[in-house]
Amino acid sequence: MTNRIEMMIPLLLYFFFIMGIALWGNKKTKDKTGTSGFMEEYFLGSRSMGGFVLAMAIITTYTSASSFIGGPGVAYKVGLGWILLSMIQVPTAFLTLGVLGKRFAVIARRTNAVTITDFLRARYKSDAVVILASLALLIFFMASMLAQFIGGARLFESITGYSYQMGLLIFGLTVIMYTTIGGFRAVVLTDTIQGIMMLLASTAILVAVITAGGGVANIMSSLQAIDPGLLTPQGAGGSIPKPFILSFWVLVGFGILGLPQTTQKCLGFKDTKSMQSAMIIGTFTVGFTMLTMHLVGALGRAVVPGIEIGDLAIPTITLKLMSPFWAGIFIAGPLAAIMSTVDSMLIMCSAAIVKDLYFHYVARNDETKLPPRKVRLMSLSVTGIVGVLVFFAAMEPPSLLVWINLFAFGGLESVFFCPTLFGLYWRRANAMGAILSMTAGCAAFFFFNISKISVAGTTAIVPTLVIAAAVFIAGSLLSKDNTNDAELHKIFDF
Repeated sequence: MTNRIEMMIPLLLYFFFIMGIALWGNKKTKDKTGTSGFMEEYFLGSRSMGGFVLAMAIITTYTSASSFIGGPGVAYKVGLGWILLSMIQVPTAFLTLGVLGKRFAVIARRTNAVTITDFLRARYKSDAVVILASLALLIFFMASMLAQFIGGARLFESITGYSYQMGLLIFGLTVIMYTTIGGFRAVVLTDTIQGIMMLLASTAILVAVITAGGGVANIMSSLQAIDPGLLTPQGAGGSIPKPFILSFWVLVGFGILGLPQTTQKCLGFKDTKSMQSAMIIGTFTVGFTMLTMHLVGALGRAVVPGIEIGDLAIPTITLKLMSPFWAGIFIAGPLAAIMSTVDSMLIMCSAAIVKDLYFHYVARNDETKLPPRKVRLMSLSVTGIVGVLVFFAAMEPPSLLVWINLFAFGGLESVFFCPTLFGLYWRRANAMGAILSMTAGCAAFFFFNISKISVAGTTAIVPTLVIAAAVFIAGSLLSKDNTNDAELHKIFDF
């Protein structure tokens, strides 16, 4: 019992601290006047992110339970080869901001876009594109949030010894409350704190593993004795084939340009200097976190051998090597990664319902029909309701947790990748191409996942994006050309 209390103290202090940030963010939203002013503040933080905050917001939104639990768990089973594979994710911030950042920010300001769907509406001038994007975002985000809620509760249960339901209650209610109360500003500031927690936690557990193993050289000798394959790029038993590496490059490499939860952050930074700083800081942060946590998994096998289930590797190593108090501090790291993923998705779900659908199609962009007080109440209510729905769905966790998370990740890329990239850089892109790409991409992703058909040994996302791109190009070329639209020329500099 004493050990449990020692673990809970740093966690509870951390939760109270981020709730304080939420209350501060709530005060900021009250200072804004007008419906548009409130929505820009609540959903985008008034476009005020500096470089460090922007970097932390992108990286902590991208990283999740898989970065602290799932990936290192695979590294425990497979070896150093999985560390090489995980480093594909290092350019996440650099790629997102370098390819999308400046152009997205300029266009967002010209069109007063607050969400990714606002951008799609301005680019394609199609209700079908907007509705498809909003529905896809809601479906795949809620699936991903479900996986994160379950992952957070299970992590809490495995380390503290308290029940799954208690872990879900503490974790779920905390993230729902601070996101609902504080809005985007509270989300990005808590993401910044959570990013720092992730760095500290990963450093602490890596030092503990190396110390317990008697140094890196001694650990490598132990891994060699367990299985020489653990030290090879192909992994133990050749478990990392080349087609899988290609699939991973697509899914977590350049495919991240189609993830609305990270591209959304490109709409909210302050200036070009902030973007450039974030590219450097973000690249270092994700590289350091991925390297340290996957090293913990791979090296941990020599220090704490015999763990049969990969997902239990990090919790087990933490409990064996760290005191209860420091274990409590460590658990804040992966919980922070999970919470920072959930909060961004939660605020975007609310934006999709209130801003993209209700305000545009029901209120017809008429602020007199949706005054500030009403939009504030709706935004807070919708954010809370979506969070509570996911919370109750997580009370009876499904067994296919990993599949749900990958399904959501790939599903978002199948819908948003082509309309986002082609819309930004190809003047001939039009609504027909976007509609066909979104529907065909989503259908293909479901087909390859359900049928288990593999193209040249790759996973579903590779043929899905090829089909989505081909259909987008064909649809745009065969349908009416909209490049003579004067308004589009003015906004997009065609």
